[in-house]
Amino acid sequence: MELLVTILVILHFVGLSYLLGAFLLQIKDIIKGKGRVVRGMLDGAYTQLVTGLALTGIYSAGLIEDEEVNNTKIAVKLSVLIVITVLAIVFRKREVAPSWVLWTIGGLTLLNVVLAVAW
Repeated sequence: MELLVTILVILHFVGLSYLLGAFLLQIKDIIKGKGRVVRGMLDGAYTQLVTGLALTGIYSAGLIEDEEVNNTKIAVKLSVLIVITVLAIVFRKREVAPSWVLWTIGGLTLLNVVLAVAW
């Protein structure tokens, strides 16, 4: 089971990298007002959602000894990720997304990192 958890954590970080990287890659375009919601944002959000739920389920079920789940933290992080995902879905078809959407996606992604590390 620990091997599965390790793989899920790695995939969770890959999803984070995909989501944040897709944002950082186009900062110049966002500043110019030409940014887009790219597929990497949506794929990264989905990857984080699936792996995060799987990790929470494994830990909540007590399959890993001496590990407890902070349900409040998980609820806050899930809420932030849902907002990111909804924004990505709603604005993905537009040729140019409003800058506030992209800054919000990037900012909320960083917020989720801070919550994961500092809480």
